[in-house]
Amino acid sequence: MAHPSQLGFQDAASPVMEELLHFHDHALMIVFLISTLVLYIIVAMITTKLTNKYILDSQEVEIIWTLLPAIILILIALPSLRILYLMDEVNNPHLTVKAMGHQWYWSYEYTDYTDLGFDSYMVPTQELSPGQFRLLEVDHRMVVPVESPIRVLVSAEDVLHSWALPALGVKMDAVPGRLNQTAFITSRPGVFYGQCSEICGANHSFMPIVVEAVPLEHFENWSATMLEDI
Repeated sequence: MAHPSQLGFQDAASPVMEELLHFHDHALMIVFLISTLVLYIIVAMITTKLTNKYILDSQEVEIIWTLLPAIILILIALPSLRILYLMDEVNNPHLTVKAMGHQWYWSYEYTDYTDLGFDSYMVPTQELSPGQFRLLEVDHRMVVPVESPIRVLVSAEDVLHSWALPALGVKMDAVPGRLNQTAFITSRPGVFYGQCSEICGANHSFMPIVVEAVPLEHFENWSATMLEDI
């Protein structure tokens, strides 16, 4: 999860997020090289006395500054397109969860089970236990098995919402009357925090998302317990 004074991304907890971090570093390196080159040219033009002020055109220079940006854009676009297609792939999910946005809470329905569903509300500050995080804890977490393909169907009951988990590289709009889907695989057990990322009204900041990834055996025990309580 994020921590105070953090400048970079959260630690990747899924293969897709790892790919996004690699692409970020790749694009940032290109941007840094371009910025350095432009700064060097500006400084050189200002300070040197050897600049020829009487060159009106140069076919070679025009070819270079036309082709070079095109090559740079291709170097950025190719890995970006690869990640976009990778994020849209949903292959043989082991579990499907329907996440429904409401003002201002989330409800989850495990569609592979007959009657497994619950609402997830933020825990008020005055009810937090020691060690819990303000504005991030919920009364019922979305529990999934670790290292398993999970498909999430996202929609909304009233207004636009957005189901986002930065550590997993997931962000999907929740649109009333429309069913969007996304998928992720958690690389390790843990608790991952997110928030609604679409302004949805007065309490937009108070509808967090918490996903807990556990071993398959623990998930089966949890689901059995939840079904018994219904």
